[in-house]
Amino acid sequence: MNVYLVGFMGTGKTSVGRHLAKERGASFVDLDELIELQEQRRIVDIFAKEGEAYFRKIEKKVLKQVSTQKRFVVACGGGVVLDKDNIKLMKKTGMMICLYAAPEEILKRVSANKDRPLLNVDKPHKRIELLLKMRAPYYMQADKIIDTSHLTVKQVVGKISKILEGQGSWPRKHE
Repeated sequence: MNVYLVGFMGTGKTSVGRHLAKERGASFVDLDELIELQEQRRIVDIFAKEGEAYFRKIEKKVLKQVSTQKRFVVACGGGVVLDKDNIKLMKKTGMMICLYAAPEEILKRVSANKDRPLLNVDKPHKRIELLLKMRAPYYMQADKIIDTSHLTVKQVVGKISKILEGQGSWPRKHE
């Protein structure tokens, strides 16, 4: 079984994923980093040159590749849930956990990063609110949802660990 961390940008998927994998003795992969590696260019450049539709097609292909692995923690891009086949695949091959944060918190966390193509707009706070509303029905399909707005990475990892232990999955690695 894999753990797929989904949710909007800036909710902590990569930071939490790295720590969770280390604590659980699992492998970690960031889907966006893998896409950049395979495409040999940054996501912001893929969006600029090829558009979002092309990016989503590549994202779907890379997710399929990753889903064949076992005991992976996968930090997914914020829009991976927009494709119902991606949701089915993640639920079939693992547990889908959505990390959520309030729009203000997201803006605070991502404002310094200019490599966020969907937020390179005049009113990023309004854009975040709109995208969160549009994506909410997709994020709600996750097996569990954790609000990371006021939690540390360690606290989020602790919550996910309890979920995994409650499922009888992924016992802690032996020290």
